[in-house]
Amino acid sequence: MDISSLFLPKDLLNHFSATQVLALCDIKTKEEIIEIHLEEKNILPGNYNSSEYESKGFYPSKRIQDFPIRGKALYLCIKRRVWREKQHPNITIKSDYSFISEGSKLTKDISDFLKGTGRDPSRYDQ
Repeated sequence: MDISSLFLPKDLLNHFSATQVLALCDIKTKEEIIEIHLEEKNILPGNYNSSEYESKGFYPSKRIQDFPIRGKALYLCIKRRVWREKQHPNITIKSDYSFISEGSKLTKDISDFLKGTGRDPSRYDQ
């Protein structure tokens, strides 16, 4: 069992693999934080034909704040793949992850949890 499966939403791990877990110190607050690095699995999105598309690396990673673990801030550094059409290299596609809340730096699961407790998740976008 991968230890990240104990802390991260299942939907996230269906599409991403944890590549690194770091314990860091926030420069501003001097508090310890946890950073989990995730890379999108090499699985072509949707109904695209794998003979027509190829993985061509990653978009720049995005840092998303998630629910704290053991009182420490948790950040997910997510790298999404970019696929390119082999015959037309200017045509690229990417996966749609609707489980990550729009306008929030929290996963949809965490955002829904905070909404259910009456707390506003938009306060945690910092």
